[in-house]
Amino acid sequence: MHIPDGILPASVCIAGYAIAAPVAWYSLRQINRLKDPTEELPKASLLTAAFFIASSINIPVPPSSVHLVLNGLLGCVLGYFAFPAILVGLFFQAIMFGHGGLTTLGVDAVMMGIPALAAYHIFQVRHAFRQKLGKKLATNVFAFLAGALGLGLSAVIFFFLVVTNIPSGFDAQTEQAAVYGLTLAHLPLMLIEGTFTLLLVLFLQRVKPELIERRG
Repeated sequence: MHIPDGILPASVCIAGYAIAAPVAWYSLRQINRLKDPTEELPKASLLTAAFFIASSINIPVPPSSVHLVLNGLLGCVLGYFAFPAILVGLFFQAIMFGHGGLTTLGVDAVMMGIPALAAYHIFQVRHAFRQKLGKKLATNVFAFLAGALGLGLSAVIFFFLVVTNIPSGFDAQTEQAAVYGLTLAHLPLMLIEGTFTLLLVLFLQRVKPELIERRG
């Protein structure tokens, strides 16, 4: 899903940074409002590493690739830490492996980070359904939705960006067909990431529920 250097025009890359910067600032501001933000750092570091590894293992599908993203999971567990965690993970992937790119770092951060924040808010909706569904079922349902939709939103943004910015030297029809196929390939991944997020949340609920119950 990472968009490499050379695919998007400069104006889109600049727009990506222009959006990513205030989102990162807002996320850090929300983090600073926590009673003790440093308590969350070990968890954020661990999941940043998980994101770094999971989204580095990819299957090439030109013009990009398919891989686990885990942004929905990061949103559920990290809340506003998710955006800077993804930004840091993307930066190191770009400079260490050339996965993604530095010119497209802002775009990639927006594409994966904003859906992670959306996943966080989707997961918080469970509180409104606890009375109707019961605490456990509400948590399970919204953990799955957050994990699946986090990736799904990223796939939609990827599709829009790539289809509307195919470089002039590329065969437009061939690339569009490839992007359609790539986007469809993310449908089963949505189920996988939703299920994985659900299982992790179930595990945390059993062994350390405070890890998913905090938030402000």
